[in-house]
Amino acid sequence: MTSWRTKLLPPLLAIAFAVLLSAIALIVSGADPLQAYGTMIGQMFKGSTAVDTVNLATVYYLSGLAVAIGFQMNLFNIGVEGQYRFAAVVAAIVGGALQLPPVIHTLVILIVAVVAGAFYAAIPAVLKVTRGVSEVIATIMLNSIVGGIIAFLINADQFGVQRGNNIGTREIAPSGRIPGIPLGSGTLFGFVIIAAIIGAAYWFMLNRTRFGFELKASGESTTAAAAGGVNAKKMTLIAMVLSGGVAGLVAMPELLGRDYTYGITSTQMYGFTGIAVALLGRNHPGGIALGALLWAFLDTSAVSLEQINVSKEIATIMQGIIVLSVVVAYEIVRRADLAAEQRRVGRALGAKPASVAGGGAV
Repeated sequence: MTSWRTKLLPPLLAIAFAVLLSAIALIVSGADPLQAYGTMIGQMFKGSTAVDTVNLATVYYLSGLAVAIGFQMNLFNIGVEGQYRFAAVVAAIVGGALQLPPVIHTLVILIVAVVAGAFYAAIPAVLKVTRGVSEVIATIMLNSIVGGIIAFLINADQFGVQRGNNIGTREIAPSGRIPGIPLGSGTLFGFVIIAAIIGAAYWFMLNRTRFGFELKASGESTTAAAAGGVNAKKMTLIAMVLSGGVAGLVAMPELLGRDYTYGITSTQMYGFTGIAVALLGRNHPGGIALGALLWAFLDTSAVSLEQINVSKEIATIMQGIIVLSVVVAYEIVRRADLAAEQRRVGRALGAKPASVAGGGAV
Protein backbone atom coordinates (compact mmCIF):
# COMPACT_ATOMS: atom_id res chain seq x y z
CA MET A 1 0.00 0.00 0.00
CA THR A 2 1.42 3.41 -1.00
CA SER A 3 1.78 5.80 1.95
CA TRP A 4 0.85 9.47 1.86
CA ARG A 5 4.55 10.23 2.21
CA THR A 6 5.35 8.35 -1.00
CA LYS A 7 2.67 10.28 -2.86
CA LEU A 8 3.13 13.82 -1.51
CA LEU A 9 6.72 14.18 -0.36
CA PRO A 10 8.53 13.49 -3.67
CA PRO A 11 6.84 16.27 -5.68
CA LEU A 12 7.15 18.70 -2.76
CA LEU A 13 10.85 17.90 -2.37
CA ALA A 14 11.35 18.11 -6.13
CA ILE A 15 9.76 21.58 -6.26
CA ALA A 16 11.90 22.77 -3.34
CA PHE A 17 15.10 21.38 -4.89
CA ALA A 18 14.28 22.80 -8.32
CA VAL A 19 13.45 26.29 -7.03
CA LEU A 20 16.57 26.38 -4.89
CA LEU A 21 18.98 25.07 -7.52
CA SER A 22 17.44 27.22 -10.25
CA ALA A 23 17.85 30.25 -8.00
CA ILE A 24 21.52 29.39 -7.56
CA ALA A 25 21.92 29.06 -11.34
CA LEU A 26 20.28 32.47 -11.82
CA ILE A 27 22.51 34.08 -9.19
CA VAL A 28 25.61 32.61 -10.84
CA SER A 29 24.44 34.09 -14.15
CA GLY A 30 24.13 37.50 -12.48
CA ALA A 31 20.34 37.65 -12.30
CA ASP A 32 17.89 38.24 -9.47
CA PRO A 33 15.95 34.96 -9.01
CA LEU A 34 12.79 36.67 -7.74
CA GLN A 35 12.79 39.08 -10.67
CA ALA A 36 13.37 36.24 -13.14
CA TYR A 37 10.57 34.09 -11.69
CA GLY A 38 8.24 37.08 -11.62
CA THR A 39 9.02 37.95 -15.24
CA MET A 40 8.36 34.40 -16.43
CA ILE A 41 5.06 34.18 -14.56
CA GLY A 42 4.03 37.62 -15.78
CA GLN A 43 4.66 36.55 -19.38
CA MET A 44 1.81 34.05 -19.06
CA PHE A 45 -0.70 36.90 -18.87
CA LYS A 46 0.53 38.64 -22.01
CA GLY A 47 -1.09 38.09 -25.41
CA SER A 48 -1.72 34.46 -26.29
CA THR A 49 1.11 33.03 -24.17
CA ALA A 50 -1.23 31.06 -21.89
CA VAL A 51 -3.06 29.49 -24.84
CA ASP A 52 0.23 28.77 -26.60
CA THR A 53 1.45 27.06 -23.44
CA VAL A 54 -1.57 24.73 -23.30
CA ASN A 55 -1.24 23.99 -27.02
CA LEU A 56 2.41 23.06 -26.62
CA ALA A 57 1.62 21.07 -23.48
CA THR A 58 -0.90 19.04 -25.50
CA VAL A 59 1.88 17.88 -27.82
CA TYR A 60 4.19 17.15 -24.88
CA TYR A 61 1.39 15.25 -23.13
CA LEU A 62 0.88 12.88 -26.04
CA SER A 63 4.61 12.31 -26.30
CA GLY A 64 4.83 11.66 -22.55
CA LEU A 65 1.98 9.14 -22.70
CA ALA A 66 3.71 7.28 -25.55
CA VAL A 67 6.92 7.01 -23.53
CA ALA A 68 5.04 6.06 -20.34
CA ILE A 69 3.41 3.04 -21.99
CA GLY A 70 6.86 1.66 -22.71
CA PHE A 71 8.07 2.53 -19.20
CA GLN A 72 5.24 0.45 -17.72
CA MET A 73 6.86 -2.57 -19.36
CA ASN A 74 10.38 -1.43 -18.45
CA LEU A 75 10.93 -0.60 -22.13
CA PHE A 76 12.87 2.55 -22.94
CA ASN A 77 11.15 3.63 -26.14
CA ILE A 78 13.55 6.37 -27.11
CA GLY A 79 12.14 6.07 -30.64
CA VAL A 80 9.04 8.22 -30.07
CA GLU A 81 10.88 10.96 -31.95
CA GLY A 82 11.22 8.86 -35.09
CA GLN A 83 7.79 7.28 -34.73
CA TYR A 84 5.85 10.55 -34.56
CA ARG A 85 7.83 12.13 -37.42
CA PHE A 86 7.30 9.09 -39.66
CA ALA A 87 3.60 9.03 -38.79
CA ALA A 88 3.26 12.77 -39.36
CA VAL A 89 4.70 12.74 -42.87
CA VAL A 90 2.69 9.67 -43.91
CA ALA A 91 -0.54 11.07 -42.46
CA ALA A 92 0.10 14.46 -44.06
CA ILE A 93 0.67 12.87 -47.49
CA VAL A 94 -2.48 10.76 -47.23
CA GLY A 95 -4.52 13.63 -45.78
CA GLY A 96 -3.42 16.03 -48.49
CA ALA A 97 -4.23 13.57 -51.27
CA LEU A 98 -7.74 12.69 -50.10
CA GLN A 99 -11.01 14.55 -50.57
CA LEU A 100 -13.51 13.19 -48.06
CA PRO A 101 -16.47 14.52 -46.05
CA PRO A 102 -15.67 16.31 -42.77
CA VAL A 103 -15.06 14.10 -39.73
CA ILE A 104 -14.45 11.04 -41.96
CA HIS A 105 -11.49 12.82 -43.52
CA THR A 106 -10.11 13.66 -40.08
CA LEU A 107 -10.65 10.13 -38.76
CA VAL A 108 -8.83 8.64 -41.75
CA ILE A 109 -5.83 10.91 -41.11
CA LEU A 110 -5.74 9.98 -37.43
CA ILE A 111 -6.03 6.26 -38.17
CA VAL A 112 -3.21 6.50 -40.71
CA ALA A 113 -1.07 8.32 -38.13
CA VAL A 114 -1.69 5.67 -35.46
CA VAL A 115 -0.99 2.79 -37.86
CA ALA A 116 2.17 4.45 -39.20
CA GLY A 117 3.50 5.12 -35.71
CA ALA A 118 2.67 1.57 -34.61
CA PHE A 119 4.39 0.15 -37.70
CA TYR A 120 7.58 2.12 -37.06
CA ALA A 121 7.58 0.96 -33.42
CA ALA A 122 6.92 -2.65 -34.44
CA ILE A 123 10.33 -2.86 -36.13
CA PRO A 124 12.40 -2.57 -32.90
CA ALA A 125 9.73 -4.60 -31.06
CA VAL A 126 10.10 -7.56 -33.42
CA LEU A 127 13.89 -7.28 -33.29
CA LYS A 128 13.78 -7.38 -29.49
CA VAL A 129 11.44 -10.37 -29.07
CA THR A 130 12.96 -12.45 -31.89
CA ARG A 131 16.64 -11.53 -31.77
CA GLY A 132 17.10 -9.89 -28.37
CA VAL A 133 18.18 -6.55 -29.89
CA SER A 134 18.05 -3.71 -27.35
CA GLU A 135 15.11 -1.39 -28.06
CA VAL A 136 17.32 1.57 -27.16
CA ILE A 137 19.85 0.84 -29.90
CA ALA A 138 17.21 -0.09 -32.49
CA THR A 139 15.07 3.01 -31.87
CA ILE A 140 18.06 5.36 -31.90
CA MET A 141 19.03 4.02 -35.32
CA LEU A 142 15.44 4.35 -36.57
CA ASN A 143 15.37 7.95 -35.31
CA SER A 144 18.31 8.67 -37.58
CA ILE A 145 16.80 6.85 -40.55
CA VAL A 146 13.50 8.75 -40.38
CA GLY A 147 15.21 11.98 -41.40
CA GLY A 148 16.20 10.41 -44.70
CA ILE A 149 12.72 8.96 -45.21
CA ILE A 150 11.12 12.37 -44.72
CA ALA A 151 13.61 14.06 -47.03
CA PHE A 152 12.83 11.46 -49.71
CA LEU A 153 9.04 11.66 -49.36
CA ILE A 154 8.90 15.46 -49.27
CA ASN A 155 11.05 15.74 -52.36
CA ALA A 156 9.47 17.69 -55.23
CA ASP A 157 9.73 14.53 -57.36
CA GLN A 158 7.67 12.56 -54.82
CA PHE A 159 5.00 14.20 -52.63
CA GLY A 160 6.59 17.57 -51.90
CA VAL A 161 5.14 20.96 -52.85
CA GLN A 162 7.43 24.00 -53.02
CA ARG A 163 6.18 27.07 -51.11
CA GLY A 164 8.67 29.89 -51.28
CA ASN A 165 11.88 28.70 -49.65
CA ASN A 166 10.16 25.79 -47.92
CA ILE A 167 8.95 22.46 -49.22
CA GLY A 168 6.28 20.31 -47.62
CA THR A 169 3.37 18.00 -48.25
CA ARG A 170 0.21 19.09 -50.02
CA GLU A 171 -2.03 21.16 -47.75
CA ILE A 172 -4.80 19.23 -46.00
CA ALA A 173 -8.28 20.43 -47.02
CA PRO A 174 -10.54 22.07 -44.40
CA SER A 175 -12.59 18.85 -44.23
CA GLY A 176 -9.63 17.07 -42.65
CA ARG A 177 -8.79 19.71 -40.07
CA ILE A 178 -9.74 19.91 -36.39
CA PRO A 179 -11.28 23.33 -35.57
CA GLY A 180 -9.67 25.34 -32.80
CA ILE A 181 -11.38 26.87 -29.78
CA PRO A 182 -11.13 30.70 -29.65
CA LEU A 183 -9.90 31.67 -26.22
CA GLY A 184 -8.91 35.25 -25.42
CA SER A 185 -6.38 36.47 -27.96
CA GLY A 186 -5.42 32.94 -29.04
CA THR A 187 -6.91 29.74 -30.39
CA LEU A 188 -6.78 26.55 -28.37
CA PHE A 189 -6.16 23.35 -30.32
CA GLY A 190 -9.33 21.29 -30.62
CA PHE A 191 -7.05 18.27 -30.18
CA VAL A 192 -6.84 19.13 -26.47
CA ILE A 193 -10.11 17.26 -25.99
CA ILE A 194 -8.84 14.21 -27.88
CA ALA A 195 -5.62 14.23 -25.83
CA ALA A 196 -7.65 14.25 -22.61
CA ILE A 197 -9.69 11.28 -23.85
CA ILE A 198 -6.48 9.39 -24.70
CA GLY A 199 -5.15 10.11 -21.20
CA ALA A 200 -8.36 8.82 -19.62
CA ALA A 201 -8.21 5.69 -21.80
CA TYR A 202 -4.59 5.14 -20.72
CA TRP A 203 -5.61 5.37 -17.04
CA PHE A 204 -8.57 3.01 -17.58
CA MET A 205 -6.40 0.50 -19.42
CA LEU A 206 -3.81 0.40 -16.64
CA ASN A 207 -6.18 0.32 -13.67
CA ARG A 208 -9.37 -1.33 -14.87
CA THR A 209 -8.36 -3.98 -17.41
CA ARG A 210 -6.61 -7.32 -17.26
CA PHE A 211 -4.24 -6.20 -19.99
CA GLY A 212 -3.14 -3.23 -17.86
CA PHE A 213 -2.53 -5.52 -14.88
CA GLU A 214 -0.48 -7.92 -17.00
CA LEU A 215 1.45 -5.00 -18.51
CA LYS A 216 2.45 -3.67 -15.09
CA ALA A 217 3.12 -7.18 -13.77
CA SER A 218 5.44 -7.91 -16.68
CA GLY A 219 7.24 -4.64 -16.06
CA GLU A 220 7.73 -5.48 -12.38
CA SER A 221 9.04 -9.00 -13.02
CA THR A 222 8.93 -10.97 -16.25
CA THR A 223 9.72 -14.15 -14.33
CA ALA A 224 6.81 -13.75 -11.91
CA ALA A 225 4.51 -12.71 -14.76
CA ALA A 226 5.50 -15.79 -16.76
CA ALA A 227 4.75 -17.97 -13.74
CA GLY A 228 1.28 -16.43 -13.74
CA GLY A 229 0.73 -17.35 -17.38
CA VAL A 230 1.69 -14.01 -18.96
CA ASN A 231 3.65 -14.19 -22.22
CA ALA A 232 6.42 -11.62 -21.70
CA LYS A 233 7.41 -11.48 -25.37
CA LYS A 234 3.84 -10.90 -26.44
CA MET A 235 3.45 -8.12 -23.87
CA THR A 236 6.69 -6.52 -25.06
CA LEU A 237 5.46 -6.51 -28.64
CA ILE A 238 2.04 -5.13 -27.72
CA ALA A 239 3.48 -2.44 -25.43
CA MET A 240 5.90 -1.18 -28.07
CA VAL A 241 3.26 -1.16 -30.80
CA LEU A 242 0.78 0.62 -28.52
CA SER A 243 3.44 3.15 -27.56
CA GLY A 244 4.18 3.76 -31.24
CA GLY A 245 0.48 4.16 -32.00
CA VAL A 246 0.14 6.94 -29.42
CA ALA A 247 3.43 8.44 -30.66
CA GLY A 248 1.87 8.66 -34.11
CA LEU A 249 -0.56 11.26 -32.75
CA VAL A 250 2.09 13.59 -31.31
CA ALA A 251 2.26 15.88 -34.36
CA MET A 252 -1.48 15.81 -35.05
CA PRO A 253 -2.47 18.83 -32.90
CA GLU A 254 -0.21 21.08 -34.97
CA LEU A 255 -0.77 19.32 -38.29
CA LEU A 256 -4.57 19.36 -38.10
CA GLY A 257 -4.98 22.47 -35.97
CA ARG A 258 -2.45 24.96 -37.30
CA ASP A 259 0.00 23.97 -40.06
CA TYR A 260 -2.08 21.64 -42.31
CA THR A 261 1.16 20.53 -44.02
CA TYR A 262 4.34 18.75 -42.92
CA GLY A 263 7.70 20.02 -44.11
CA ILE A 264 11.42 19.64 -43.68
CA THR A 265 11.41 22.55 -41.21
CA SER A 266 8.60 21.17 -39.03
CA THR A 267 9.36 21.17 -35.31
CA GLN A 268 11.41 18.26 -34.00
CA MET A 269 12.57 16.91 -30.61
CA TYR A 270 9.07 16.38 -29.19
CA GLY A 271 9.86 12.71 -28.67
CA PHE A 272 12.86 13.40 -26.45
CA THR A 273 10.88 15.95 -24.46
CA GLY A 274 8.29 13.24 -23.86
CA ILE A 275 10.90 11.19 -21.99
CA ALA A 276 11.45 14.02 -19.52
CA VAL A 277 7.70 14.66 -19.19
CA ALA A 278 7.00 10.96 -18.49
CA LEU A 279 9.69 10.97 -15.80
CA LEU A 280 8.21 14.11 -14.24
CA GLY A 281 4.74 12.58 -14.24
CA ARG A 282 5.89 9.20 -12.93
CA ASN A 283 3.94 7.54 -15.78
CA HIS A 284 0.61 8.67 -14.30
CA PRO A 285 -1.70 10.49 -16.77
CA GLY A 286 -2.42 13.28 -14.28
CA GLY A 287 1.24 13.68 -13.41
CA ILE A 288 2.22 13.67 -17.08
CA ALA A 289 -0.30 16.45 -17.73
CA LEU A 290 1.23 18.59 -14.97
CA GLY A 291 4.72 17.80 -16.22
CA ALA A 292 3.74 18.76 -19.77
CA LEU A 293 2.25 22.07 -18.60
CA LEU A 294 5.35 22.88 -16.54
CA TRP A 295 7.70 22.07 -19.42
CA ALA A 296 5.62 24.07 -21.88
CA PHE A 297 5.49 27.00 -19.43
CA LEU A 298 9.28 27.10 -19.25
CA ASP A 299 9.53 26.93 -23.04
CA THR A 300 7.00 29.68 -23.80
CA SER A 301 8.01 32.04 -20.99
CA ALA A 302 11.79 31.69 -21.48
CA VAL A 303 11.85 34.46 -24.09
CA SER A 304 10.71 36.95 -21.43
CA LEU A 305 14.03 36.53 -19.59
CA GLU A 306 15.76 38.53 -22.30
CA GLN A 307 13.79 41.57 -21.11
CA ILE A 308 15.90 41.57 -17.92
CA ASN A 309 19.15 40.70 -19.74
CA VAL A 310 19.08 37.04 -18.76
CA SER A 311 19.78 34.42 -21.41
CA LYS A 312 16.66 32.43 -22.26
CA GLU A 313 18.82 29.29 -22.18
CA ILE A 314 18.57 29.47 -18.38
CA ALA A 315 15.10 27.91 -18.81
CA THR A 316 16.77 24.83 -20.31
CA ILE A 317 18.95 24.59 -17.20
CA MET A 318 15.79 24.83 -15.08
CA GLN A 319 14.22 21.98 -17.02
CA GLY A 320 17.24 19.76 -16.43
CA ILE A 321 17.28 20.66 -12.73
CA ILE A 322 13.58 19.80 -12.40
CA VAL A 323 14.05 16.35 -13.93
CA LEU A 324 17.03 15.62 -11.69
CA SER A 325 15.13 16.92 -8.66
CA VAL A 326 12.19 14.62 -9.34
CA VAL A 327 14.42 11.57 -9.79
CA VAL A 328 16.43 12.35 -6.63
CA ALA A 329 13.35 13.19 -4.54
CA TYR A 330 11.54 9.96 -5.41
CA GLU A 331 14.69 7.93 -4.72
CA ILE A 332 15.17 9.60 -1.32
CA VAL A 333 11.57 8.91 -0.29
CA ARG A 334 11.73 5.34 -1.67
CA ARG A 335 14.82 4.57 0.39
CA ALA A 336 13.30 6.19 3.48
CA ASP A 337 10.14 4.07 3.10
CA LEU A 338 12.25 0.93 2.57
CA ALA A 339 14.30 1.65 5.70
CA ALA A 340 11.13 2.29 7.72
CA GLU A 341 9.63 -0.98 6.50
CA GLN A 342 12.79 -2.87 7.43
CA ARG A 343 12.67 -1.36 10.93
CA ARG A 344 9.02 -2.39 11.33
CA VAL A 345 9.84 -5.93 10.26
CA GLY A 346 12.81 -5.98 12.62
CA ARG A 347 10.70 -4.85 15.57
CA ALA A 348 8.02 -7.43 14.74
CA LEU A 349 10.56 -10.25 14.57
CA GLY A 350 12.19 -9.04 17.78
CA ALA A 351 8.90 -8.96 19.64
CA LYS A 352 7.82 -12.43 18.52
CA PRO A 353 10.54 -14.45 20.37
CA ALA A 354 9.86 -12.46 23.55
CA SER A 355 6.14 -13.26 23.44
CA VAL A 356 6.89 -16.92 22.79
CA ALA A 357 9.26 -17.02 25.73
CA GLY A 358 6.68 -15.40 28.00
CA GLY A 359 4.05 -17.92 26.94
CA GLY A 360 6.42 -20.79 27.71
CA ALA A 361 7.06 -19.55 31.24
CA VAL A 362 3.38 -19.61 32.00
